[in-house]
Amino acid sequence: MAKLYFYYSSMNAGKSTTLLQSSFNYQERGMATMLWTAAIDDRYGHGRVVSRIGLGAEAHLFDPQVDLFAAVARQHAATPLSCVLVDEAQFLTKGQVWQLAGVADRIGVPVLCYGLRTDFQGELFEGSAHLLGLADTLSEIKTVCDCGRKATMNLRVDAQGRAIRQGVQTEIGGNDRYVALCRRHFAEQMGMAT
Repeated sequence: MAKLYFYYSSMNAGKSTTLLQSSFNYQERGMATMLWTAAIDDRYGHGRVVSRIGLGAEAHLFDPQVDLFAAVARQHAATPLSCVLVDEAQFLTKGQVWQLAGVADRIGVPVLCYGLRTDFQGELFEGSAHLLGLADTLSEIKTVCDCGRKATMNLRVDAQGRAIRQGVQTEIGGNDRYVALCRRHFAEQMGMAT
């Protein structure tokens, strides 16, 4: 029975690397995969999943208007898929998470989603919230804070490395804009009591 998986973490934990490795493992055995990434994320050009260590692969783009179930069903009819992999899954809509659940439940293809759990203010992204509620399997990919504790939070910083406490939820960036921290150090930087 196919499942919907959600692999979540803070920034810089290796989500894209893990996704690319999973896709490679399927393809190495002659099995077809379908990769997706958010159209909003153009750090490495459009239509590519790229890891910080330099691995990359072509991917289909999703935005809120894309019907993922229909797109996967069309591809699966043309070339049977063994797995669907979604990077930047925090940017999925509630409806798209349900569509991906349908891919697993009705088409019988496993769906592996990789993304952030929370934004720079500690709030759940829409896609992440619904994946946490609907996924069959939840797995945390771990990384560490500067103090050595598990990093679970994403601190947005300005060019001088100072915490940004307000702003729009989505601002695309990497190490230049975000720092993965443990909850304690995130709270200190944000001026919150823990």
